[in-house]
Amino acid sequence: MPIRIPNDLPATKTLADENIFVMTETRAMTQDIRPLQVLLLNLMPTKIETETQLARLLGNTPLQVELELMQTASHEAKNVSQEHMLKFYTTFEHVRDRYFDGMIITGAPVEKMAFEEVEYWPELCEIMEWTKTHVHSTFHICWGAQAALYYHYGIPKYLLPEKLSGVYEHTVERRSSMLVRGFDDIFLAPHSRYTTIRRADVEKCKKLRILAASEKAGIYMIMTDGGRQVFITGHSEYNSDTLQKEYLRDRGQGIDPRVPERYFPDDDDSRTPLNSWRAHANLLYQNWLNYYVYQTTPYDINTIEPVK
Repeated sequence: MPIRIPNDLPATKTLADENIFVMTETRAMTQDIRPLQVLLLNLMPTKIETETQLARLLGNTPLQVELELMQTASHEAKNVSQEHMLKFYTTFEHVRDRYFDGMIITGAPVEKMAFEEVEYWPELCEIMEWTKTHVHSTFHICWGAQAALYYHYGIPKYLLPEKLSGVYEHTVERRSSMLVRGFDDIFLAPHSRYTTIRRADVEKCKKLRILAASEKAGIYMIMTDGGRQVFITGHSEYNSDTLQKEYLRDRGQGIDPRVPERYFPDDDDSRTPLNSWRAHANLLYQNWLNYYVYQTTPYDINTIEPVK
């Protein structure tokens, strides 16, 4: 089944070229079916790239998904045209009275700042509080996961000695969770961040379950019982060249970054990186949509129960 996105969204052509089943708004109007309503709060500076990455994964499932894009009103995007933002993005004031089957909150390049110092932190807190009553399952990525763990459960983040960048091995720790159904015991996923959370802090919270972790990258996947809140500390949605682009950007800014671990063949940054996490990424989003959105969300999404 397809993902439904706006007719002219740049991702539409990209996904169609990749044989991802995309349904435009015009065609979707002819179908008598209730698609899953998924809201994407895109905090990444690379808006179009992130839209495409996540639409690709959401579209590679047997479910019909209607994706709506949202930005914060308290921060103006600087790396994409305002025309694009005005045409394709909504703001919280326009959705606060609506209900959604699922929501994704992305990462953001503000990790070194205290949460309270982030320009849009008050607005994000309002949105995260709203998800508890208006979203059936919320999926948080990287800094978005750290922000939500801090807001909802008081779990702090800690600055790392240097940037964590690369593709790391992870071990499934809670095989009973449907979110890891079909996962290999050891799987790969990218990370790109300057901060981390600590296992001891997470384990103190009785509402949270650690599903997977990495010896080098730390805890990767956390979920509440029932899957109303999911926290992923890495970037399984990344394209094959995303870490490469970030590495070259940092090097161009004089940061002198380390070569991303286990990413370039033989750690040679002149060679083309290989994607070793695509299968895991697709399975992760398929499991989330199927088991924690589609199979448990009420048919009438206006009757979603609050997160307890």
